[in-house]
Amino acid sequence: MAFQPIIDWNQKTIYSHEALVRGTSGESAYSILSKVNSSNRYQFDQACRIKAIQLASQIGIPSYLNINFLPNAVYQPETCIRTTLEASQEYQFPLNRLVFELTEGEEVQDHDHIINIFKKYKEYGFLTAIDDFGSGYSGLNLLAKFQPDLIKLDMELIRNIHTNSVAQKLTKAIAGVCHEIGIKVIAEGVETIEELKVLVDMGISLYQGYLFSKPAFESAGEVVYPTL
Repeated sequence: MAFQPIIDWNQKTIYSHEALVRGTSGESAYSILSKVNSSNRYQFDQACRIKAIQLASQIGIPSYLNINFLPNAVYQPETCIRTTLEASQEYQFPLNRLVFELTEGEEVQDHDHIINIFKKYKEYGFLTAIDDFGSGYSGLNLLAKFQPDLIKLDMELIRNIHTNSVAQKLTKAIAGVCHEIGIKVIAEGVETIEELKVLVDMGISLYQGYLFSKPAFESAGEVVYPTL
C-alpha cells in the first residue's frame, strides 16, 4: 500500500492521504488489480480497507484517509462496513477521518446501488467522494441524485488545462456548481505550475499530483508547495 497526499493550497496543509494499492514488494496497482475478478473482488476490497487503516495508524497519518472501494464488491453495505468498523477500532483510527472514494476501476450502471452505499456510509459518519468526475459513470446524472462530500476532477480534464480554453470553462463551471451545493472539489493529477496557476485562479484549493508529492510506499511521503 502506498499513500499520496491531497493538499490544501490555501492553508498549505495536508487535507488527506489517498491509500493506493501496491504489491507487498511495491508492485504497481495495475499488476494487482488485473488479478481481481468476481470470485475474489469482495475479499480484495475488504483486505485493502483493513490494510489502509492499519498502515495509516502505524505511520501516524494525522489527516483524512481516502480509501477507494469497488462498488461491485459491496452487496450489503452494512456487512462491508462491519470490517471497517472493526479495523478502525483495532488500529484506533477515527471513523470521522475516513473518506470512501468511488473508483472508476469498474463500471456500474445501477446508480441506486451506489447511492444506497453512499447513504449508509454517511450514516456511519464516513465522508464520501467520487473519483474521476467527468469520465464514465461519474457524471452529472449521479451528482443530481446524490451529493458526496467531495469530487475529484478527472485528470484528463486537468492535463494541460492552461492551453485548453474549453477544459477551463468546463472545470470552472463544475467547480462553481459544486461550491453552490456544498461539495469540495479536488483537482487530481496536477503536474505543472502552469496547470496549478489556472486552477488556483478558479478558486480550487484542494490538489493531488506529482507537483506536490508522489505516492510513497508504506509512508506518508514528503510534500512540496511550489511558488507561483
